Amino acid sequence: MSKTVLVTGGAGFIGSHTVVELLERNYKVIIVDNFSNSKESVIDRIKQITYKDFLLYKLNMLDKVAFSKVFIENKIDSVIHFAGLKAVGESVEKPLLYYRNNIDMTLNLIELMEEFEINNLVFSSSATVYGVDNKPPFREDMSLSATSPYGATKLMIERMLNDIQNAYPEFNIALLRYFNPVGAHKSGIIGEDPEGIPNNLMPYIAQVGSGVRQRLSVFGGDYETDDGTGVRDYIHVMDLAIGHILALEKLQNEKIGCRAYNLGAGKGFSVLEVIKSYEKALGKEISYEIVERRSGDIAKMFADVSKAKEELGFETKKTLDNMCQDVVKWQNFTKR
Repeated sequence: MSKTVLVTGGAGFIGSHTVVELLERNYKVIIVDNFSNSKESVIDRIKQITYKDFLLYKLNMLDKVAFSKVFIENKIDSVIHFAGLKAVGESVEKPLLYYRNNIDMTLNLIELMEEFEINNLVFSSSATVYGVDNKPPFREDMSLSATSPYGATKLMIERMLNDIQNAYPEFNIALLRYFNPVGAHKSGIIGEDPEGIPNNLMPYIAQVGSGVRQRLSVFGGDYETDDGTGVRDYIHVMDLAIGHILALEKLQNEKIGCRAYNLGAGKGFSVLEVIKSYEKALGKEISYEIVERRSGDIAKMFADVSKAKEELGFETKKTLDNMCQDVVKWQNFTKR
């Protein structure tokens, strides 16, 4: 009998691609989303890709009574928890919103999981928990810190889940710290669709490439890197989706307690390398200018992925060129 997975935030960028991968592996899927960070059109597109149906609950997880109906009405085996506000800049301006939303919805989720005896949880964490003082490659056993309220919520939830698992040993939790998810589904019909000005490099390049924005600002050209621009670890969203399935299977087959894993490519690409790869996929030049560094940015940030490889069997398959090609496909689809 196929297992049922509750995916919170399942209509978002990473959530939707993970749902596709779950459905294609014959899991039963329940999505909970309030569409504050995503669009309802994604639901039909997931069905279009997979030719499979799933349950959708449109609700706010802060409303525990409404959220509890999902658990009352379904027999859930495992949870993948993506839901949460995620814009670093906005979190600095609205810290109360971020702490209330990200922490409280997770507490509601864990309380309901405990009540309904659901023990397996894959949590969507972030490489932001490594702060700015560690030197790459980042390993899971490094000291953790946060430089924004958004990062602080990820760090607090990680600590909270560790404490909860210590107190309730039946819980089995994988904390997935991912680096820079980019790309889109190979069909080109789901991808990253940020509201307003993008916070991340790839969607910004994509908007310059499609004419939505005039020019890309490259923050800093004097870092100690090969070309002077910042180096980051980019992972294709489909590789990342598979990482979630591998973590889920680990929890289903083994008691691990509460354990963190880095999901990245394990190497970095500079901003200029990403631009060149995107230009190749697009077939035209991207207009950019090098401006002052942003405060808090570091020269290099990439993962040591040996733990995920050894314990989960995780390896990235997609190249930077694949990532850019799929984003161009997605951009062409959105222009239709």
